[in-house]
Amino acid sequence: MRLAIPVILIAILLDAVGLGLIMPILPGLLRTLAPPGTQTFHYGGLLAAYALMQFLCAPILGALSDRFGRRPILLLSMIGAAADYVLMAVAPSLAWLYVGRLISGATGANMAVATASLTDLTPPEGRARRYGQLGAMFGLGFIAGPVLGGLLGDWHLRAPFVAAAILNGANALLALIFLPESRAADDRPALSLKAVNPFTALHRLSGGPRLLPLACVFALISFVSQIPGTLWILYGQDRLAWSLSVAGLSLAAYGACHAMAQAVLTGAAVKRLGEAAALLAGLAAEIVGMLLMSIATRSWIPFLALPLFAAGGMAMPALQALLSREVDDARQGELQGVLASVISLTGIVGPLLVSAVYGWSRGWWPGAIWAFGAMFYLLVWPLLAWRARSTPNPAMAGAQGER
Repeated sequence: MRLAIPVILIAILLDAVGLGLIMPILPGLLRTLAPPGTQTFHYGGLLAAYALMQFLCAPILGALSDRFGRRPILLLSMIGAAADYVLMAVAPSLAWLYVGRLISGATGANMAVATASLTDLTPPEGRARRYGQLGAMFGLGFIAGPVLGGLLGDWHLRAPFVAAAILNGANALLALIFLPESRAADDRPALSLKAVNPFTALHRLSGGPRLLPLACVFALISFVSQIPGTLWILYGQDRLAWSLSVAGLSLAAYGACHAMAQAVLTGAAVKRLGEAAALLAGLAAEIVGMLLMSIATRSWIPFLALPLFAAGGMAMPALQALLSREVDDARQGELQGVLASVISLTGIVGPLLVSAVYGWSRGWWPGAIWAFGAMFYLLVWPLLAWRARSTPNPAMAGAQGER
């Protein structure tokens, strides 16, 4: 078990590198496969297809890992991802590219299983730090992936797909050799259709009186996080006249600061403040960062806001730790699958709404969308007050250790 956690973290790092590898070359590939004038539509369609399959498949993989163990599900998803990237490397038409992205979304839902594995291997008081490390690995991979993908894409347009297939194959081999099973064979619930239905799973997430407000907070944070994810580059170029080099530098700096904060700051903050207070402190920092972005008129102001957004990155790991305390150990995979589906669902809806609001407000206040995001975050305080007034689940009360 000593190597299990490093292997899981490396697996997430390689997953993120593989995902980021293909982002720079998708527009160029679409120019060769999509009809003229439809490239932008199909670019959005491919992103939505990926997010949709993550939404549908994350609860399935999570529930299957509860029943059959984390290791076999992780291995199958890694092998499936490697095969899928090979398919996209040789895709002869746009339809095959869509098939590849659908498969990528299904296999990419293994983030839920990896998170459940970390939950199995980590005591409740240490989970926020582990979730922060997991987020940091994903952030680092998503910094390195686009850079490497751009370099490979300049050499050959489909080379990043081949590199992603090799990385996922190496990932599977690493897990096959070094990753042990983290779920006890005598502690696995029976599989039901409800457990693998994403819509039923979302409904069942509201089953506990203290789980529902936390689930609402999770959905709210996932949705508001779509604002920087969607507009960071567009807003910088449109509002602040960033060049391509400055835009790329800002994105790399954003990812690096976020990864560092999740790896280092989260564990220390939770240890000192507790999970709920660390969550609120992170959100407070991000609210200030969003308000700063809403009034930005100089190209350097977003760089000033980067530490605030980085500190905000500790909110989600702290929240995940709180959520994990509300579910017994036998259902951690199902919980993480449902949470991954929530992220995927907001990843489908969020960019569409964010871009629409930005287009509507750009003429009278380009930064309005950032102010709206800060206002939405204020809803977290009454939701946590609702949780505080709720009665703990008697079955979990002894294990939760309220923070």
